[in-house]
Amino acid sequence: MAASSVSGTAGYPAPVLDDTSPATWPDGLRFAFGTLTVLPVRVARWDRSAARRGMAGAPLAGLAVGVCGAALGTVLLLLGAGAPLAAVATVAAGAALTRGLHLDGLADTADGLGSGRPAEDALRIMKQSDIGPFGVVALVLVLLAQTAALARAYDGSWSRGALAAVVAATAARLALTRAARTGVPAARPEGLGAAVAGVVPRTTALLVTLLVTAVSAAAGALLGPYDAVRAAAAVAVSAAVAELLLRHCTRRFGGVTGDVFGGLAETAATAALVVLALG
Repeated sequence: MAASSVSGTAGYPAPVLDDTSPATWPDGLRFAFGTLTVLPVRVARWDRSAARRGMAGAPLAGLAVGVCGAALGTVLLLLGAGAPLAAVATVAAGAALTRGLHLDGLADTADGLGSGRPAEDALRIMKQSDIGPFGVVALVLVLLAQTAALARAYDGSWSRGALAAVVAATAARLALTRAARTGVPAARPEGLGAAVAGVVPRTTALLVTLLVTAVSAAAGALLGPYDAVRAAAAVAVSAAVAELLLRHCTRRFGGVTGDVFGGLAETAATAALVVLALG
């Protein structure tokens, strides 16, 4: 058990491995919101027990981010700004609420994977503050895809745009829950990856996946049966795409890092939005 002054999404200390005092769900939610968003939530416990509950509850942090982005996009749409600007605002809100760290993680992961270097060298490249060509290309393509998909959804109606924003943000954090499951190692002994790697039991990760899928389908059902199927498919496809990236990163880097978590979140969100934009 440990009391940490960590707040927000930066400055992660080495994880404390003492689980003698089980964390409560409020501890876990503070961990999730304090590490995955910029909301003013103080992380009171920085140990594996809090991380276990926090990463299991990560989709709730995504839900909050998605609702904020959807609210901003919907207001602009109703004020006559148009679907493209509403989509840009929604994407920008998501980036702002994470200080852009997930996008930064995506860029660093792309640079590490694209380098073709051995794991140790690739991890060193990922820690550098600059962004290489692979990172730039990944950022541009992902942001364009997210904005275009959201614009397509908002063009259908404000409700479909809002649904897309919320489902995608929640699916993005579901990818983090799944990446923190038992059996997925950390690539480094420090940082967020080391703090959360392997903390979520596989059964819990599966149950959270089923719950997010069911809730997304129920939300889509408010708009019609096709939207229910599409929302469920978006969660399933995003989980599958993120799983492929996770396995590739684990093979290349020897495990997960905070950057990999960011890359997984943005990849999952993009995959979910693409599915939601179809039809």
